[in-house]
Amino acid sequence: MTPPRAILITGASRGIGAALAHAYAAPGVTLALCARDAAALERVAAEAGAKGARVVTGLLDVTDGAALAAFFARAEAVAPLDLVIVNAGIGDTNKGLPDLRRAARRIFAVNIDAAVETALLALDHMLPRRAGQIALVASLAGFQGGPGAAPYCASKAALRVFGEGLRAEAAREGIRVNVICPGFVETDLTAKNDFAMPFLWRADRAAAHIARGLARDAARIAFPWPLVAGLKLVNLLPQGLVAAAMARRR
Repeated sequence: MTPPRAILITGASRGIGAALAHAYAAPGVTLALCARDAAALERVAAEAGAKGARVVTGLLDVTDGAALAAFFARAEAVAPLDLVIVNAGIGDTNKGLPDLRRAARRIFAVNIDAAVETALLALDHMLPRRAGQIALVASLAGFQGGPGAAPYCASKAALRVFGEGLRAEAAREGIRVNVICPGFVETDLTAKNDFAMPFLWRADRAAAHIARGLARDAARIAFPWPLVAGLKLVNLLPQGLVAAAMARRR
């Protein structure tokens, strides 16, 4: 498979997004990077540029559909996009059931609505040329809900299933779709966690693993394998038993 030469990454200022920008940065590569943090975004752009990449940046909130569409158009004017990585996302925990509505609305707006819109914008540009690749960053959290994290887990489950369905449909049009399901990765998001995070990966390790999976067009890129195996086992257990165990943990 020919390596991508024009790549758009949302949420590119830190964590997995920034690590992916570093992983793909090279002479002859165009990177379109967007995020909300101006200073962090410019730092990543400068680092990618120092590696020889041509960089286009966009300071925007992905929930702003008009701004996102304008950024896509600007990136496409520089170079037709080969790969779009739908990475922007947020995490939040609800502080008890009374806080659930706030957390759900905030998380769904970014992790589902904006993520799906990003994928659809990518399709708008890729369909006429019947070529391209769209990667959706979901999470292993989307395979099992947890107390205090129901909205986050649900958002990642929705994005995963959306991507899996889209892959089958887009393949008929020459477009590849991949779903990425990371476990715990060192990011600003996980830095806020106050619980044990087994098999924690560095962001650069995760980015290298993701890039290899995308290069071979893996339908689902899930890691690390011990957590993947553990979740498969949990999903074989009666859900009543799992729910009871989680309720006691909380």
